[in-house]
Amino acid sequence: MIYSLDKINEMADGDEDFINSVISVFLEEVPEDLNSLESALENENYQQVYQLAHKIKPNVDLLGMEQTRAAALEMETLGKSEANMAEIKSIFPNLKKDINQVVAELRKDFDL
Repeated sequence: MIYSLDKINEMADGDEDFINSVISVFLEEVPEDLNSLESALENENYQQVYQLAHKIKPNVDLLGMEQTRAAALEMETLGKSEANMAEIKSIFPNLKKDINQVVAELRKDFDL
């Protein structure tokens, strides 16, 4: 398991509805953002890469996905500074793999 509910549990203080809500929002928004990020990379749109990586970062952070958060932060930083697009694109496969794995695990673990 590459995610952790520690941060969410701390925020929820035992509120199962809150936990389920956070997980549902993650499952709704993050795959869409990931698809949009992939399109932004294909179109070499630095501004969109920056914005989408910035949006994904707190969501993966909330699930304790440190490695994924670091990848999103790097993409965000490189997109903002309009760095080498090939370098940005090289980070994306791991980000995508990790997010897709967690989405699958969350759907299974929470019956969503």
